[in-house]
Amino acid sequence: MAGRRKRASNWRRGLQRLVLWLLLISVLLSVGLVALFRWMDPPLSAVMLQRLVSEGSPQRQHWVDLDDIQPALALAVVAAEDQRFPSHWGFDTEQILVAVEQHLDGGRLRGASTISQQVARNLFLWQGRSVLRKALEIWFTGLIEAMWPKRRILEMYLNFAETDRRGFGVAVASERYFGVSAAELSRDQSALIAAVLPNPVRFRVDEPSDHVRQRQAWILDQMRNLGGPAYLRGIL
Repeated sequence: MAGRRKRASNWRRGLQRLVLWLLLISVLLSVGLVALFRWMDPPLSAVMLQRLVSEGSPQRQHWVDLDDIQPALALAVVAAEDQRFPSHWGFDTEQILVAVEQHLDGGRLRGASTISQQVARNLFLWQGRSVLRKALEIWFTGLIEAMWPKRRILEMYLNFAETDRRGFGVAVASERYFGVSAAELSRDQSALIAAVLPNPVRFRVDEPSDHVRQRQAWILDQMRNLGGPAYLRGIL
């Protein structure tokens, strides 16, 4: 009996050590990967890889440096998705509280994800909803904000945000829909691309619905209210 208890105790200690080692390795790998992508442009994102495996179809993405992206487009996505991006620490606590209050008042629970959180999800995680995925999103968002400048975070977002069915990044969208490079987009075109980002499969740049046109107009107003590209001074 004593030998059996000793073997069980040894087994538990061995399992605990294994779990701790796996956790340590996971932490080191995630930190190393985020550090690597601070300097290296990723060839694809986790979402693109997941889509490639599940659909068996090529995912289109073309990397373009932030210097070669129209500043109006960078401002348009900030105006549309995360207006406090230059100043927050990865999580917009004010918008989170507003979303919770609206839900408690009977409204639909809406997302309050920042650009940093969306980069964490798109680049490192899988699609879906779970407690584990949310925990990893928080972890990777913290790493990104700690290790990358805002300029790099915005550059990653503009290159890996889904802009079309099987299409990722603003370069793909600008070339497909307007026949120009990301540097040659107009303000209106930039706002139209930003308008479909919540759901680029449902909402279309080439066939914009009334809702998309209204959102485009709202984004243009927000761009003016923020003060134009000067709002992103220090990032662009």
